[in-house]
Amino acid sequence: MPPSRLLPTLLVLAAALPAATPSAPPASAAPPAARYEAGPRTRDGIGKYYFGREISQVMGHLGAGWLERAEREEEERTDLLLEALRLRPGDVVADFGAGSGYFTWRIAQRVGPAGRVHAVEVQPLMLELLQANLTRRGLADRVLPVLGTASDPKLPEGALDLILLVDVYHELEFPFEVTAALARALKPGGRLVLVEYRGEDPEVPIKPLHKMTVAQVRRELAVHPLEFVENLGVLPRQHLLVFRRPAAPR
Repeated sequence: MPPSRLLPTLLVLAAALPAATPSAPPASAAPPAARYEAGPRTRDGIGKYYFGREISQVMGHLGAGWLERAEREEEERTDLLLEALRLRPGDVVADFGAGSGYFTWRIAQRVGPAGRVHAVEVQPLMLELLQANLTRRGLADRVLPVLGTASDPKLPEGALDLILLVDVYHELEFPFEVTAALARALKPGGRLVLVEYRGEDPEVPIKPLHKMTVAQVRRELAVHPLEFVENLGVLPRQHLLVFRRPAAPR
């Protein structure tokens, strides 16, 4: 067949063929959630690993007394933590893993009547204790108790100025799913703040699975659309790690 007739024939045949199917992504491009692995279960863990870290057991409602202990402010300098958050009247904040409400009511005081605090818990009995603490202080009208699940914090998307997790992240059974939901719940420019006992410091008197290093936290959160801002070294025993949802482009 002459070349002048061959080219049109090839073009017709090419148009009749189905579009090429993209090849499957390499294993390294698997979703971050696929990094969960089963492994040896230690005394304080659940035998589930994420980025090489065994997830710790959750402290139940029977541990509420430890959250409310009289010496907590001196040991952890919770006053410095609250100052570092730079809360403003009218802010919308989530206290994730709020427990008995130790930080919830203190945050509610700072955001004022125009602000709102979403107090998220997965344990109904903790929410009952929290509600009692709020009612006793006359702050219940500023707080919305939220019963989340192990994988869903049940927070509205794009609504929050700040989300605080105090000694909570290391207990998340589904850290990828929860962090993804928290990132979506932030306003552009909103902050996600993790407070965790310093895993690098053997002198911090906390069980190893209930501590985290800065490197481990940053490794795990790097798979989300969050920017690491800073590690505020103001607390005696804990890291105060600030991440931010990138501001929307102008």
